[in-house]
Amino acid sequence: MNGLLLAYTKEMEKKHMSKNTMDAYVRDIDRFFNFIKDRKESIKTVEVISIMAYVQYLQKKGKALSSIVRNIVSLRNFYKYLMLRGVIDENPILYYQIPKVEHSVPEILTVEEVDKLLSSPDLSTDKGIRDKAMLEVMYAAGMKVMELLNLTIYDINLKLSYVRCSNSKKKERIIPIGSVAVKYLKKYLNIRPELNVYNLNILFLNLKGVKMSRQGFWKIVKHYAKESKINKNINAFTLRHSFAVHLLQNGADIKSVQELLGHKDLSATQVYSSVLKRNKIAEVYKKAHPRA
Repeated sequence: MNGLLLAYTKEMEKKHMSKNTMDAYVRDIDRFFNFIKDRKESIKTVEVISIMAYVQYLQKKGKALSSIVRNIVSLRNFYKYLMLRGVIDENPILYYQIPKVEHSVPEILTVEEVDKLLSSPDLSTDKGIRDKAMLEVMYAAGMKVMELLNLTIYDINLKLSYVRCSNSKKKERIIPIGSVAVKYLKKYLNIRPELNVYNLNILFLNLKGVKMSRQGFWKIVKHYAKESKINKNINAFTLRHSFAVHLLQNGADIKSVQELLGHKDLSATQVYSSVLKRNKIAEVYKKAHPRA
């Protein structure tokens, strides 16, 4: 099994999968291997009933539906690989129906709350200027955290006001950014040489002069969320979600928002339409109901 998993990992590397995705796949497959081992089964003898039993096992462990779905997808892709290699003759997961996961988003900030959050950094310090530029770019472009952290100095064009970012599958997209984000990017680029002690191309550096981690960025967001005293559950993706809803709120069409967010499936973007609709209904209720 270890040899097969190692060979499969090398195959994933050839497809340029992100390290996070590969690590998740390996964990899922390894967990399943231990499960069937306890059942005295082998990779070659697994049937649909074994998959059903495994799903029940994950449910009893309290795994979220999204986690269970990812486990099934991991196994299905692994078994496809085993079939191509001639290790097995039939894929036991091929006809197993994957349950649908409803997309959900955290609370959305109002425009006023975004202003409050983005006004929190102290612009008298280099750290504050960097943080301000990062938050402004994230809200202006609606990027994912790792897309933001992977930006290089060659991915921004301040004259034409756009950033170029790539997702985990190396698919590139060009996103326009507004004058406010451009303004604070310019301020950051003025002080960036002081942080860039190792002469790196990464745009946003931490205070040690190296690429910032996802956890490092989350700490920044958490700090300013506390500073701004917004009574909502703010996380590292809140600005991306707010970006999408605010665009729709101001008349952007859903296909354009889908393209800006880099969503492959329109259903993922349609979640924001439902959030907008829900917010409008609540607003109408507050204005119209005598007891609201």
